Amino acid sequence: MQTANKKVINAWAMYDWANSVYNLVITSTIFPAFFEEIAKNNKSTNEITFLGRTFINSSLYNYALAVAFFIVAVMSPILSSIADCRGNKKKFLSFFMTMGSIACCGLYFFDNKEKLGVGIACMIIACIGYWSSLVFYNSFLPEIAAPEDRDRVSAKGFAMGYIGSVILQVICFVFVFNPQWFAGKYTPFSLSFFLVGLWWFFFAARSIKRLPASIAAVDKSSTKGVIKQGYSELYNVWKQLMSMPVLKRFLFSFFFYNMGVQTIMLAATLYGKSELNIPTKNLILAILIIQIIAIPGAYLMSKLSDKIGNIKALMIAVFLWILMCVAGYYVPKNGINEFYILATLVGFIMGGIQSLSRSTYSKLMPETKDTTSFFSFFDVTEKVAIVIGMFSFGFINEITGSQRNSVLALGVFFIIGLIGLFFTLKVSKTESLKTQ
Repeated sequence: MQTANKKVINAWAMYDWANSVYNLVITSTIFPAFFEEIAKNNKSTNEITFLGRTFINSSLYNYALAVAFFIVAVMSPILSSIADCRGNKKKFLSFFMTMGSIACCGLYFFDNKEKLGVGIACMIIACIGYWSSLVFYNSFLPEIAAPEDRDRVSAKGFAMGYIGSVILQVICFVFVFNPQWFAGKYTPFSLSFFLVGLWWFFFAARSIKRLPASIAAVDKSSTKGVIKQGYSELYNVWKQLMSMPVLKRFLFSFFFYNMGVQTIMLAATLYGKSELNIPTKNLILAILIIQIIAIPGAYLMSKLSDKIGNIKALMIAVFLWILMCVAGYYVPKNGINEFYILATLVGFIMGGIQSLSRSTYSKLMPETKDTTSFFSFFDVTEKVAIVIGMFSFGFINEITGSQRNSVLALGVFFIIGLIGLFFTLKVSKTESLKTQ
């Protein structure tokens, strides 16, 4: 196949520009700090009562995200199979994008702890919209880029996402750091969440419009029920995966190391604020450093994979993540400079490992029309890993009283992932795959 023209590639990358503002503002910086501040009891301790039970607010945050990721993991396989069967992945992408962006706007009304239910509901719905849309977005990669161009195109998408998210993040910083401009105490935060929804919707709508139409994997005139058809297609993909030893081992490895990557990304802000006592301004600046450093990191990892192969490059990245977990455990309270150094190192490997994981999977896939169904397995692997990662992070925090222990435990996931990549590399050499 040939790589699509520049207009299509740019349109695809623009969706990353559009939706990454959610990942930065809502997931990584402003909203977690806002949630930690507002979700406290009347004594200003880190506990809050929700649904009749008292939670540490950071654990409640982790549990709520785990619920959202569980929902995504359960429903995305059948939805993606239907999208492949009917050739309508653009409609699904548009639906979940709209749902997520509206939920972000809904966070505007979460302005006190009495509205905790509204905040958690919008937070869960936005999370479902964001991650569900990525299933369909990622599945366009093998349709628009030839195998030899996928590392480069995938890196471009992540780079565009980091650039776009940083631009809106700076705008939100202006609001948050100048509260005297607003009448309400939490208005700068609420306005930031609302802007995320607007940014995501309008840029994504433009991107989706320019993406090519998908080709149905089966005859649309088939009389078989759409649900049955979807499960049948999903089962066929599963059988193909089981007969592909390299792809199967890669997914196993990805499950574990990505469990660590995503959990760190989702929990970093609350860890810095509640465990390390990093001031909110310094914390947000550190996350911004991560986003900026991640841009060259994604491109450099792509270059490294060209020289030594995708799996070896991923093994280096995972090994560095193990070191980051150990370093994160030992960062002292109020250690702002140490936190900045750690953020710089994390940012450098964060963009690279995400970009390279996506492109590696697309290379290992067989030539097929069922691209969304194949990426649903990639997505389900990711989401189930996040559910386990976020739940374990919150649970270890509750039973030990320290998020440091949770961070150290994530290193175990990375170690298992590294071992899995070693065996993936071993099998791939045996089969003499071109990706190596």
